[in-house]
Amino acid sequence: MTNLYEKHVLPRLAAFSCGTKSLDPMRTRACSGLAGRVLELGFGSGSNVGHYPKETTEVVAIEPSDTAWRLSAGARAASAIRILRGSVDGQQLGEPDGYFDAALSTFTLCTIPDAAAALAEVHRVLKPGGALHFLEHGLAPDEKVQRFQRRVEPLQKALAGGCHLTRSVAEMLHDAGFQTTELDTFYLPGAPRFEGAISLGVATRS
Repeated sequence: MTNLYEKHVLPRLAAFSCGTKSLDPMRTRACSGLAGRVLELGFGSGSNVGHYPKETTEVVAIEPSDTAWRLSAGARAASAIRILRGSVDGQQLGEPDGYFDAALSTFTLCTIPDAAAALAEVHRVLKPGGALHFLEHGLAPDEKVQRFQRRVEPLQKALAGGCHLTRSVAEMLHDAGFQTTELDTFYLPGAPRFEGAISLGVATRS
C-alpha cells in the first residue's frame, strides 16, 4: 500500500499542489536568465516548462518518478524547447562533468533524501561559472516558526514523500561550493508559514 501511495498518489498530489497558477510568477523569476543546455533537478509534472526563456536550447530532466514523467507528457509535447529525460537519481547523475550551462531546481531539495549529494552532483555537471536557479521551501527565518517546523517535520515527511521543513537552502548551497549571487526569502502568501518559507535566487559554481 505504501509503495502504491509513493508511486502513484504522491506524484499526483505534488503535481496538484506545486502546479497552481499562483506559483507561476515565482517560476518565471526562477527561470529568468536560463540559457543553453539546462539540467532540471526534480522535473516533476513539468510545471516549469512554460517558463523557460527562449535562450534555453535544451532541458535534461532529472525525474525518478515514471508517473510524474507521464503526467508531464502534455507540457513536453507543447514545448518548443527540446526536453530529454536524463538520470533518474539526482544524487548520482550519469551526465559528464561540466556538461550544463545552467541548472534549475524548484521545490525539489526538500524531498531528495541526500540533498548534499544532489547539490554536489549539480555542482559537478555545471560548467565553471554556471548558475543554479532555485525556488525552494525550507527552514523559516523566524525562530518561533522554526520550533514548530521541528515539531511537525516527522509528520510532514511521512505524509509528503519525505519532505523536510528544516533544511536551510542557503546553507546547503554554501556547503556544496556554490556562491549565492541572488537570494530573496519570504513567506508564500496564503500558505502556513511552517511550510511556506521560500528561498528564490541564483547560486553560481565558484
